[in-house]
Amino acid sequence: MEPVNGASRPAWAKVVDQTRCIGCHACTTACKSENEVPLSVTRTYVKYVDTGLFPEARRSFQVTRCNQCADPPCVEACPTAAMFQRADGIVDFDKSVCIGCKACIAACPYDAIFINPEDHSAEKCNFCAHRIDIGLEPACVVVCPTEALLVGDMNDPSSKVAGIINRDPVAVRRPEKETRPKLYYKGGDQVTLDPLAAQRPGGGLFMWSEQGEVDHGVPAGHPGPWNSSAAAVLSYDIPHTAPWDFRVSLYTWTKSIAAGAYLVPLLLILTGALDPASTLWTWAAPVLAGAFLALTGAILIWDLEHPERFHLIFRRPQWRSWLVRGGFIIGGYGAVLAAHFAATLTGAPPPPWLGWLGGGLAVLTAVYTAFLFGQAKARDMWQNPLLPAHFVVQAGVAGGGATTLASLALGAPAAVTEAALVAFAVSSAGHALMIAGEVFMPPPTAHARLAEREMTHGRFSRWFLLGVLGAVLGAAAPWLGWAVVPLGLVALLAYEHAYVQAGQSVPLA
Repeated sequence: MEPVNGASRPAWAKVVDQTRCIGCHACTTACKSENEVPLSVTRTYVKYVDTGLFPEARRSFQVTRCNQCADPPCVEACPTAAMFQRADGIVDFDKSVCIGCKACIAACPYDAIFINPEDHSAEKCNFCAHRIDIGLEPACVVVCPTEALLVGDMNDPSSKVAGIINRDPVAVRRPEKETRPKLYYKGGDQVTLDPLAAQRPGGGLFMWSEQGEVDHGVPAGHPGPWNSSAAAVLSYDIPHTAPWDFRVSLYTWTKSIAAGAYLVPLLLILTGALDPASTLWTWAAPVLAGAFLALTGAILIWDLEHPERFHLIFRRPQWRSWLVRGGFIIGGYGAVLAAHFAATLTGAPPPPWLGWLGGGLAVLTAVYTAFLFGQAKARDMWQNPLLPAHFVVQAGVAGGGATTLASLALGAPAAVTEAALVAFAVSSAGHALMIAGEVFMPPPTAHARLAEREMTHGRFSRWFLLGVLGAVLGAAAPWLGWAVVPLGLVALLAYEHAYVQAGQSVPLA
């Protein structure tokens, strides 16, 4: 190991000299052996990109792994501090408290974290911290035959790593994400550093492997030929999959109903369209909202790789995580709904302050997911400042539809049903307008543009078109009648699915 300057705390960094890398994969196999990484997943691998056309062509290599960020988004997103940053800057993990929520995977702009298929916990490269702690170099550094990998202390001016970083031209991946990576590439090729520069081979046919169309993966040919000035194609890569599947899409929909089923009746009371003593408010609102809130919690737990550990969100919360904040918001909202229902059982209408408190928590329940998506720094399409407002509007669509159907089932006065239908229509119109704004405004980055294209013209276009159709018909509900409400609710779910899945479709590594 290189000497550590005793005057300051070490700040470990890694230099990958791509001018020396021969693509032998010794680092990958050494890492698997040292850390007992199972088949089908890797902490580090070497990506190959072929550029040019025969007979004038070149092959570029890139050693790909965790970037050991100075500002790691995975640590901020982890609800239980299973991902944590050591005093020496190494981003490490504790599998014993990982709940498998995959928030760290969604947050990582480098696609460096995966779920171990054997223990179902998140893991990644941690610089072989157990070796560094006893004065040894990481396994990958030891076995590299060309000394293309170097690890050292950035704070030690005598170290080779500090010398290269401070003297030679080096590059990092995705600096715009402001994570301040401590993995530096010397002689790196842009066709490998930029995950959009090279196309995937048609049919998913790679050197030594066939990936085909990996479920939730990037389709063959995506993202297109326009991101590189040369003919660049991936010749070796590993499968990359989306961390959040249909359950997250479903959760956003049930949560919208849970929030809106309380907000819309409260709004009808404030506008004088609904009597506070009506069963639609005293009984139906807390029961309907509570049922879908419970379903939301069940889906969230179902999505965990370690559902039996869900209680750690409350027992050892990491408060910067919006998964934790959302868990406490949902818990508080559920307590208010229970108090509302309990007050109804006494025969007296719930006190007004309880409705105001429940309304505030319902709004927070609707919008916190926007901030949870915002912590997924890897996904540019979700970095939308209007997303909180859009989730409130979607809660209006879901709540207006649910309240309309509940009023019909309870035989409420026609004026109440009409008022709920108007709330559904106005929210649907707002939903349609916000979709149009997201689609027709130029996306701020290439990543966002490609994700949006996948939503509107790619694999998820049918779900998206159904969502748009439902929003447009829902806006005409006062004229078309309540029969469009079920279609509007199903269409909202379709839009949620298209948005959540398309946002994860763009390659990161």
